[in-house]
Amino acid sequence: MMYGFGRFGYGHAASWLSWLGPIAMVAFWALFVAAMVTLIVYLIRHGGRTGHHSTALAILEERYARGELSKDEFTEKRKDLQ
Repeated sequence: MMYGFGRFGYGHAASWLSWLGPIAMVAFWALFVAAMVTLIVYLIRHGGRTGHHSTALAILEERYARGELSKDEFTEKRKDLQ
């Protein structure tokens, strides 16, 4: 009894389709890992806005300490950064 699987029977179809499962699983996990790596890289590069902000304040403080800015200029620029 073949139940509609043609002259090759059920066993031939199952052996041919047996390659699809492992290939699909490897493809899924490869895409998943690539998406996670992309997300982590994006968050590292663009998520750390506070680090950039504090760096700007540190540069402003250094310029004030070297005497490049007056007290009024320093206060005004610090308010702009906050």
